[in-house]
Amino acid sequence: MGISRLHREQYRKKIVSFENVLRKIPGFVSGKDLDEMCPLKHEYADGCYIRTIFMPTGTLITSKIHKVCHPYFVMTGRVKVITEEGSVEITAPYNGITPAGTKRAIHVLEDCLWSTVHVTNETDLEKIEEQVIAKNFGELEKEDNDGANKVIEQSATKKVSKQ
Repeated sequence: MGISRLHREQYRKKIVSFENVLRKIPGFVSGKDLDEMCPLKHEYADGCYIRTIFMPTGTLITSKIHKVCHPYFVMTGRVKVITEEGSVEITAPYNGITPAGTKRAIHVLEDCLWSTVHVTNETDLEKIEEQVIAKNFGELEKEDNDGANKVIEQSATKKVSKQ
């Protein structure tokens, strides 16, 4: 059972609004301050980039917008996670799949190590983020539409070439 387009749009508006409210709270951190509070570890294997974040107890964080489907692993800790599919409490060890288009709100209940694995041969972090992270939901929808247009064009080309 999928999520309706209306539900998805409502969730996306709400999580962006929630993130904007968080930005106004005293003590809000982002950028380099967030990197210090929630350090990242970057590892590479043949065709894979592995990103692990440490999130301390009490942290309330919103994830980036994921462009591509990929696995994730909660290695240690316990978190409450909200996505457009609902709310769930996750206790390590746990693994799951992040669908493309996901943006999470996460409340860390116990210190947490969360890892994601992305298929890429790239090792430049900026280029990897361009591949796997959308700047906003509009960018994600544009790519979805571009992808749909490519499929339609490829289908039309195949039909023409068969005639």
